[in-house]
Amino acid sequence: MKRHLFVVAVLVLGSVGFPQALQQAATPAPIVLSPEEMEQFLLKADIVARKNSSKGVTDTIRATLSDGRLKHDAQIQTVDIQKMVFEAGKASELNFKDTYRFNIGAYRLARLLGLTNVPMSVKRKYNGKDGAMTWWVDDVQFDESGRLKEKNILGPDRERTSKQVHVMRVFDELIQNRDRNQGNMIWTRDWTLWMIDHTRAFRLGKELMKADQLTRCERALLAAMRKLTLDDLTKAMGDVMLKDELEAVLVRRDKLVALFEERVQTRGEAAVLFSM
Repeated sequence: MKRHLFVVAVLVLGSVGFPQALQQAATPAPIVLSPEEMEQFLLKADIVARKNSSKGVTDTIRATLSDGRLKHDAQIQTVDIQKMVFEAGKASELNFKDTYRFNIGAYRLARLLGLTNVPMSVKRKYNGKDGAMTWWVDDVQFDESGRLKEKNILGPDRERTSKQVHVMRVFDELIQNRDRNQGNMIWTRDWTLWMIDHTRAFRLGKELMKADQLTRCERALLAAMRKLTLDDLTKAMGDVMLKDELEAVLVRRDKLVALFEERVQTRGEAAVLFSM
């Protein structure tokens, strides 16, 4: 796995106080964090301010953390619901789960696959409950609904934007994310698509949800999926994921690999596979 550094802006509280206002300070130089430093920050930094997030259907907290030299926001989710039958309007779902565990699992799986656009999420207690502490994405310009309202809907690099959407579709099938919506597709100002909020992913279904939309795949992502083993998943995610959840990932992986191999055979590699 490649080593990545994260450039972050230092946040300070305005004079009117948080949550009424949150101001971003101009700093001489951004702080650069390694993944290990970012993880320790999320695990150990003090919570100095908090407010309820305005988006999402679960109880989500937006908190400001500080370790004495850096202040940065994080999302806190402690939701951990399981129902044999979940009714949502006219639809129903068996073995329904909505849990903070899947935010952590999605981040760790993304890193196993070489993806860097799922924000870091760690397990940490909040108010006596286990939860996910997730890095708040910086420099956001809009979510997917905002992008669709733009005249320049694909941004300055139309091909890169389209490729990122294809990567998201493959990742969502792998984790069987049934809750991808415009609010949890975040575009930063450099036109990077960040995938957030995965508390309703990792279903146990073994069939692909939208195979017709899986027309293209990144080469490196396909190669990384091929290499996944249950041992890999258990080592990376076994403390937050159940065995049947991990096994279901591998079943869907097999179907994804077979699907794209068939696509390559019938349409040609250049039409199906791409590199970012």
